[in-house]
Amino acid sequence: MILVTGATGFVGTALIARLLADGLPVRAAIRRESALEKFKVETALVGDLSAETDWQEAVANVDAVIHTAARVHVMSDGASDPLMEYRRTNLHGTLRLARQAAEAGVRRFVFVSSIKANGEATSIGNAFSADGPTAPVDPYGVSKLEAEQALRELATQTGMEVVIVRPPLVYGPGVKANFRTMMSIVARRIPLPLGGITGNRRSMVSLDNLVDLLTTCVHHPAAGNQTFLVSDGEDLSTAQLLKRLGQAMGKPARLLPVPASWLERGASMLGRANVAQRLCGSLQVDISKTRRVLGWTPPISVDEGLRKAAEGYLREASF
Repeated sequence: MILVTGATGFVGTALIARLLADGLPVRAAIRRESALEKFKVETALVGDLSAETDWQEAVANVDAVIHTAARVHVMSDGASDPLMEYRRTNLHGTLRLARQAAEAGVRRFVFVSSIKANGEATSIGNAFSADGPTAPVDPYGVSKLEAEQALRELATQTGMEVVIVRPPLVYGPGVKANFRTMMSIVARRIPLPLGGITGNRRSMVSLDNLVDLLTTCVHHPAAGNQTFLVSDGEDLSTAQLLKRLGQAMGKPARLLPVPASWLERGASMLGRANVAQRLCGSLQVDISKTRRVLGWTPPISVDEGLRKAAEGYLREASF
């Protein structure tokens, strides 16, 4: 039996579908009774993820846990103490689940962390690595790294195997937030001053590729107590991403060749330097360890991932 947390989320829903397709028994941990009708699998009602959550029933007779639930990264956090709020869920809530899982005899705990545990940016050719330095910047990244550290200690104490997976931006059918906004702009043929951003490189991972790696990490004998990075295996500049997304949508992106330096200066003047960094800067991940240790290769290409994301968006959207 595999317990999936965050079962109603973007990753959790796709993960459960894949596990069922593979013929594996699944239990979905859910927060509210209203989510029951969504699943045709065994469910466990656990409420919110915190240091007080009771997971005993959910982890009973479970072989592995895939923990996708989290307080997710948000651009504008209104909490008076954001780090405390992230820790409440991502650190203390995760550790509570893992402890009760270990006590129940769970063999392996797969934790979906974040590339933000490594940091926010890389220089060209100096990608983040799974076992390299970590330097999280924001409260979300700090809480994820702290959870990783606590899980490793718990694994040493209990013998339960822990596998940590750090994805960068995840996209696919049903994606929300900034990626969906970008698809909306491209679909409406709105001109974007991003045609000059050709020198950066950013790693992403399609939902299919992430789910494939997570399922691999459940059973692969070499995955235990390892940390893996994941991506599509091809890094794109901002301009390349927009052009290929436009091709996937059948709506060529309208890009204006504004120099990146102009955008960075303008964003800085407006107090939005962080936005310019994401658009103009690089964030690359090295998945060579994932390939070597697990023999894993991303099953679908960037273009296939973008096509699936575009099809999902176009099914939902109306113009």
